[in-house]
Amino acid sequence: MKKSRILVVEDEAIVAMVIKRRLQDLGYIVSGVASTGKDAITKVEGTFPDLVLMDIRLKGDMDGIEATKTIKDRFSLPVVYLTAHSDDVTFKKAKETDPDGYILKPFTEKDLSTTIEIALHKFRKEKGN
Repeated sequence: MKKSRILVVEDEAIVAMVIKRRLQDLGYIVSGVASTGKDAITKVEGTFPDLVLMDIRLKGDMDGIEATKTIKDRFSLPVVYLTAHSDDVTFKKAKETDPDGYILKPFTEKDLSTTIEIALHKFRKEKGN
């Protein structure tokens, strides 16, 4: 089975490094790491990931929710939120983007792997692959 390529969008460098290492330990290919919403969109264009792992709160003028809307509209990719924010307002806004998963930090490798695999399976099934 082909290893899935994942773009990590996280604005805290140390956290991004930990996520990248965990994904690699699980057998995924990390196609890139982005720290802003605009950078995420640019990296999707250039690295062709199978899935985007998106933090909600990002530095810059575009948060993860706005970036997700653009990525889903332009590229039709699955997006899984990985965030420390679970307040009702943030969760409601995130749900409106029709995410393929929502993982709360701190997370386990099992949480990460299971959510990613379900999102990829659902996406491939919908696309007929």
